[in-house]
Amino acid sequence: MSVNDTAHNDNFAWNRQVYHRLKLALSLGLRRQLFLAVCDDLHLRNQVAARLHSTLAYPVGQVLYQPSDTQENSTPAYPRLVTLRLNLNDPNPIVQINQWLANYPPPIVGASKDSPGKSLPIPGFQIVGVEQLTKQPVAIQRLFLHYLRLSQQYFSTQESSRFLDSNLLLWIPRPWLSAIQQSAPQFWRCRTGVFTFAGEPTPTTHNSGYPERFSNSRSLDLGNLEQPIPDESVTPVELRTATTEMKFEENYDLQTEAQANHPHKTQETASPIVDLLNTVPQPQEFTTRSASGSNEQSLSSLSYISSELTELVIATINTKITQDTEDYWQPQQILLEIEALHSQQASGELLAEAYHRLGSLYRLRIEQGQSTLENLMVAIIAYQEAISYDETSSQLPDILNDLGTLYWMLYRTPPNLEEGQTYIEQAIEFYQLALKLISPETHPETYARVQNNLGTAYGDLARFSNQSENWQQAVSAYSEALRYRTADMDSLKYAACQNNLGTAYWHLGQYNQPIVHLKKAIAAYNQALIHYSPEQEPLKYGMIQNNIGTACWNLAQYEQPAENLQLAIDVYSEALKYRTPAQVPSACAATQNNLGTAYWHLANLSQTTKEVRQKYLQLCISAYEEAIALAYSLNDTSLNFDLLATHNNLGLAHYQLVVDNSFNGDKTTRSQHLEASLDNHLQALNGLNKQPEVYQTTFAYVVKTIRAFHNELGIQGQNLALSKVPSQLLPEILSKL
Repeated sequence: MSVNDTAHNDNFAWNRQVYHRLKLALSLGLRRQLFLAVCDDLHLRNQVAARLHSTLAYPVGQVLYQPSDTQENSTPAYPRLVTLRLNLNDPNPIVQINQWLANYPPPIVGASKDSPGKSLPIPGFQIVGVEQLTKQPVAIQRLFLHYLRLSQQYFSTQESSRFLDSNLLLWIPRPWLSAIQQSAPQFWRCRTGVFTFAGEPTPTTHNSGYPERFSNSRSLDLGNLEQPIPDESVTPVELRTATTEMKFEENYDLQTEAQANHPHKTQETASPIVDLLNTVPQPQEFTTRSASGSNEQSLSSLSYISSELTELVIATINTKITQDTEDYWQPQQILLEIEALHSQQASGELLAEAYHRLGSLYRLRIEQGQSTLENLMVAIIAYQEAISYDETSSQLPDILNDLGTLYWMLYRTPPNLEEGQTYIEQAIEFYQLALKLISPETHPETYARVQNNLGTAYGDLARFSNQSENWQQAVSAYSEALRYRTADMDSLKYAACQNNLGTAYWHLGQYNQPIVHLKKAIAAYNQALIHYSPEQEPLKYGMIQNNIGTACWNLAQYEQPAENLQLAIDVYSEALKYRTPAQVPSACAATQNNLGTAYWHLANLSQTTKEVRQKYLQLCISAYEEAIALAYSLNDTSLNFDLLATHNNLGLAHYQLVVDNSFNGDKTTRSQHLEASLDNHLQALNGLNKQPEVYQTTFAYVVKTIRAFHNELGIQGQNLALSKVPSQLLPEILSKL
């Protein structure tokens, strides 16, 4: 790794931390907070500002606000965060904010004949474009600083202004940070926090190369959706379902401590099918195709459409190698059509249909594998615009379901994996809104699909918080889906949903009523297995067998250990007939690891005879060795289990085999097993220096194994063991012998 690589990694880690702190500060929604974000890299600034906007802008629960006891419903799509570009002609951020609020005041929700309702919260604001002041006359630059000096009253006094109930994030480059400190000290003293991002300065002459994906004041003109929305009486149009290939994914995220004689255990889950409900409407045929240059020019001058949406679309089409394709010109044509509809003051229904067509076009791209961040955001924004213009559309449940799935996919799109809780929660709210508009009796397939998606989202949300509650919600959603998704309707989707239900029950069993929930998991897995043919669906069949084995292994910790462990071994062995090293080496390694764990536990049962225990330990060693060999053949790039834990477990198995009273091997065999034990513990120790607790446990295994060398093979054996130990560890080890 070069010095530059190191600096890049350091910057990345630093910027992630700063981003998380900034997002948290904005998410709190406090009043009169002034945040300064300092960033010289415009490309990075644009990415972070766009991420903040896409994460925090739309309060999804309010997109279709539906009071329970009212006769008049209000359904605003109103933002939590507004992104504005500084007006370079009159650079007064506070005036811009107040003007935006005057044009788009917070709507009243929850109004009824008995209640006046209440106003939605005033959004926060982020201001970008300060760096462009360096191109302006000195008088304009001084005017900006003058406005900042005046605006300090909004943060330090009770001056009457709607802005007081909000907060402000001002993006500035470092030179302007110094200018503000020196020339607007009162404003500087009012700051709540300063968030500094690392990055190289972007030359102002190159600014045009970075599309800035945020909104101008027109972009959030979403209006109020004031028509009442029935809970379930709206009958969605029956549409053909877009087919998506079932993709299974394995998670091995539960481990036991080897110190407590619990080698590594795993649970494999199926990544549940998330169905995109709508089919993409056929695009209109356009008789002419404008030249690429003139189209981009016209797109850059659109006045009615959100600049964020326009710039995202431009970003997606600029990546095309050839410009003479539908993928290149079709999005532009739809945008131009939408612009024309706006200029003609067309009805909301026509605008909604056009936005929906744009969203569906990008949804089709996503279904075809192009699930980039830009494509996802275009589809999301277009669908949200469609909702804002026509809340009575018969396609509303479909759009809501699609929005839920798109937000779920946004969470699954790097680099969102570690910070995706907000996206998942938004997906859940959209799915719940869709379910309010679907009658399960009249549209069982649609209802079941959304419930299955909801279960998926709750399962992912459990990774972040409230594990037991969220897995219970997932169980409820999958169970509800299975009330209407029968095997007769679609046997494979039914089987997939049963597998998902089994996985949800398995996770729930880790928190409460383990016997009850694990038995339900096994029952659901067995129901799924019925509908998978090992000849036609060998990988899925093997995956379900692996899941059954893991649930049986888990159940053995609570009742009938010998019977359940033997059952786990049987189904793991069956799974390995289909999860072969040639077909799916990573899955094969995972099941071999699970098989080794089951043999280890079976060997250590009190009722296991000495002779049988030796046999089980040998089988345990063989399974672990196969898992490790496969893992290293994959270069540790696609493993779903802890390889270091497997090394420790293999070391324990070799150790126990030798120290067992029934072992009758000669000195050479004893030495071979003890050397293998020590080698595996040292291998684990080498990778655990950042996990102090597990490191100390493994270090204790090393010491215990060296003692076994002395006990079994004398001082000569101990010297052999010490010769294998890294020199830096010898002083500490010798002190413990």
